Amino acid sequence: MTSPPRIDSHQHFWRLARGDYGWLTPALGPIHRDFEPADLAPLLAQHDIASTILVQAAPTEAETHHLLAIAAATPFVAGVVGWTDFDAPDAPARIAALAADPLLVGLRPMVQDIPDPGWLAKPALAPAFAALREHGLVFDALVKPPQIPALLTLLERETELPVVIDHGAKPDLAGADLSAWRGGIAALAARPNTTCKLSGLVTEAAPGWREATLAPAVAQLLACFGPERLLWGSDWPVATLAASYDQWLAATERLTATLTEPERAAIFGGNAARIYLTKRGRRPSC
Repeated sequence: MTSPPRIDSHQHFWRLARGDYGWLTPALGPIHRDFEPADLAPLLAQHDIASTILVQAAPTEAETHHLLAIAAATPFVAGVVGWTDFDAPDAPARIAALAADPLLVGLRPMVQDIPDPGWLAKPALAPAFAALREHGLVFDALVKPPQIPALLTLLERETELPVVIDHGAKPDLAGADLSAWRGGIAALAARPNTTCKLSGLVTEAAPGWREATLAPAVAQLLACFGPERLLWGSDWPVATLAASYDQWLAATERLTATLTEPERAAIFGGNAARIYLTKRGRRPSC
């Protein structure tokens, strides 16, 4: 049986001159430059990765339109997870307008940067989430452990909305205290409409990380979500602050080596296709 095409479920492009990346300062050195499709294409070809999901990096609709234009011109970009203001009174109309582009597959408020850790639980956001469901969009949850309780409250109301948790909810691998995170991940995984990205872990670890550093978090994600609900993503180029594309991919391949080939194929492509690209986006070719 032929394995599904490999998909990188989480990568970014940016152009500094656009000026709306508040977090992207010169202090971030190696990634404080433009990153375009031509920079990523050789890495995808090297690792036989057919498609990617391009994820927002700025809290503006202007950037979302920029990414959709890139996707339209870049065959390997299968879909875009964009941004809109969920707090806006006209949020449903904004979401409908963005969803008119079939390459938009989801939306992601930058929850980790919102000062109120309970923001996701606000009842006033209900119309925005209803619009996501109406237009067949995925909600990408960019959360850290302090925001997990609010996400759980949201999930009590949103039982049908597909929710993808970015970067394993960012466990504190540098501090090595995973107790609260473990409980939060187990509770999130108990919701059947949640899936989780196996991505972004290296930048949560201390410099000089090894596979043994990542292993407890990967084991917890596998135990809670199972291979049928995990999506591999590179978080390129952010992850290059801690590991090359090759190093992160190799580490995750080794940390999932005990799984069956169908299980690994699901994590490294099949799940992303099912979750993001069944109703929208560009289906990858074999």
